[in-house]
Amino acid sequence: MGLLEAIIVVNIRQIYYPTGFEFPLKIFELKFYYIEILREIATIVMLISIGVLVGKNLLRRFCFFLFSFAVWDIFYYIGLKLILDWPQSLLTWDILFLIPVTWTGPVLAPIISSLVFIVFSVTTVVMQERGIVRKLSFIPLLSFFLGVSIVFLLYIRDFSKIIIACGHLSRLGELANDKQFISEITNYIPEYFEWYIFIPGELLIILTPVIIFLRGKSKNSFDNL
Repeated sequence: MGLLEAIIVVNIRQIYYPTGFEFPLKIFELKFYYIEILREIATIVMLISIGVLVGKNLLRRFCFFLFSFAVWDIFYYIGLKLILDWPQSLLTWDILFLIPVTWTGPVLAPIISSLVFIVFSVTTVVMQERGIVRKLSFIPLLSFFLGVSIVFLLYIRDFSKIIIACGHLSRLGELANDKQFISEITNYIPEYFEWYIFIPGELLIILTPVIIFLRGKSKNSFDNL
């Protein structure tokens, strides 16, 4: 799936960026943008299907979905590197996702996120297999979703600010004809990624299986008294 995604993106870049992808962005036709949204939704549905088919319960299904998403994303960039010799470095900026708004960041960021998801999903499934955890309690859930929220908001921050500044938060369909929005997008060149925000977010996700393990071991010790 990662290689397939890379091939699709190669074709898209041949149309819109024949000399190579770079910022500032070019404005897509609205119909083509909606097609891209549908493609991303279809990809997510396929990845969720893997978790549903393989997992024995809700937690494992979620973990297998995260694992599949992470592996897909890593091999997507491997595919782009093999086919296009892109990105030039792990700090090259990219469009990461389009739902609900455009995500941006250096390539290294989603790769780190993917590796963190792999660690989280594998360790959580192993701990459930060994009876350390049955389901996520409030504290681990809080740690995980707080970390995910921090990273997610960082990815969408720039484009969300542009949309809000243009006054189209509740009517995104009008953006394609908004001259201010088009001007902002076609002049947007990312320069700095807030790693000092990103890293704590990822650490909170990594901390989740640690909390699960410690709480599980404490519970088992108490039960054995």
